[in-house]
Amino acid sequence: MFDTTRRRLMAGAVGLAAAASFALPAFAQDGKDTVKAAFVYVGPIGDYGWTYAHDQGRKYLEEKLGDKVETSYVENVAEGPDAERVIRQLAQEGNDIIFTTSFGFMNPTIKVAKQFPDVKFEHATGYQTGSDNMGLYNSRFYQGRAVLGTIAGMMSETGKAGYIASFPIPEVVMGINAFTLAARKVNPEFTTQVVWVSSWYDPAKEADAAKALLSQGADVITQHTDSPAPLQAAEEAGAIAFGQAWDMTSFAPNAHMTAIVDQWGPYYVKRVEALLDGTWEADNVWLGMAEGEVEMGPFNDKMPDDVKAAAQKVVDDTKAGNYEIFTGPIKDQAGEERAAEGEVIPDGDLLKMDWYVEGVQN
Repeated sequence: MFDTTRRRLMAGAVGLAAAASFALPAFAQDGKDTVKAAFVYVGPIGDYGWTYAHDQGRKYLEEKLGDKVETSYVENVAEGPDAERVIRQLAQEGNDIIFTTSFGFMNPTIKVAKQFPDVKFEHATGYQTGSDNMGLYNSRFYQGRAVLGTIAGMMSETGKAGYIASFPIPEVVMGINAFTLAARKVNPEFTTQVVWVSSWYDPAKEADAAKALLSQGADVITQHTDSPAPLQAAEEAGAIAFGQAWDMTSFAPNAHMTAIVDQWGPYYVKRVEALLDGTWEADNVWLGMAEGEVEMGPFNDKMPDDVKAAAQKVVDDTKAGNYEIFTGPIKDQAGEERAAEGEVIPDGDLLKMDWYVEGVQN
């Protein structure tokens, strides 16, 4: 399972991604008049989630840089040998920079990057590089999960949320915990029931999982999968729900309270501009709300004013550096203290998180 997931973060990430930004070795290079940029996607651009968000970033890049950039993409690329073939083909076709946007593309990207030292490679959500022409980038999605949890804790009447999850990897575990911690700040008895669907994009499985959770008393549905199907199930049941990676209001105008929105566009512009002016260096960055990479979608008008105010306060305080959801006291499911009063769990520990906070049922 873990070898085929797009966003696995291993314990080896601790030394590499424990801070927001790391400079890796640079090398001399000349600027360019135009750049050919290619994107490799794990899902369809019409998933309205993860891949859709990356493709919106690609379009933003074209809009901002005009004829200075030429972009292309390959969607529905399976992780493993097929990814290596696609990445190599894009390098052979003369692309100057290739963005590989799935965790499972990490090893294929490393291999191809070594074979094409004059091409730049950027890999999303990984932790390892093999050459100085390959950089890494990631996003602090968990900050948005805390906003969703705040809303859920205030609006749920049953005190039960259903969480459709993809794979039990640190990024997903981190999100489940952030959501639950925030909800329990409002309602200490709040619980989050997790259903694992072992897929990033499977509308049928996601819908079935949402319906099962709703039948068990959940009146809030959230997800770390990429289709709008859970939202649509919540809409039919009269529950509330949240979009994943992009604003999904159009699929569930009554249920959709807000969404985590992945804003990759500015990062793509920055990296291509660096290639244009000859300043590109292989970085390892983990950005969030403060940098504008994590945003929240519009708040639904059905949300009470006090809920909107509380959610917005989490956003504002996070941006200002005054709110960190992983601040103790925090206990795990067994009641063991994982963070003492006032202690903030460090990035390195977040990036290998494999335990659940009190209130998570999985």
